[in-house]
Amino acid sequence: MSYDFHVGQKVVCIDDTFKHVSIDQGIRKGEIYTLRWVGEYTHYIDGTFFGVKLEELHRGNDDGPEGYGAADMPFRATRFRPLVKDKISSLRKLLAPTPDAPVEPKVKVKTKEEV
Repeated sequence: MSYDFHVGQKVVCIDDTFKHVSIDQGIRKGEIYTLRWVGEYTHYIDGTFFGVKLEELHRGNDDGPEGYGAADMPFRATRFRPLVKDKISSLRKLLAPTPDAPVEPKVKVKTKEEV
């Protein structure tokens, strides 16, 4: 999956559920946040993932009884999508031809004639 996230960008939370976690993680589905950090993160339990940190939420040290010991651990980027202000405009861009797109040559298909 490709991520087009950058620091300062506004994003919308699309997934605020955490399996097997009883502590509130602070994000809410449908809420808008600002990215303050974007990058690959490796955690000793969760492995390596593309993560984001939010201006509006500092997670602090995760050293409680259910914690992993991580300092200000990022959220997985898959929990967010870029904020789109004009949804129709973004869809129109999909229909517009792109000048850099390669043009496929038209190839004649030979058909076999029955005699």
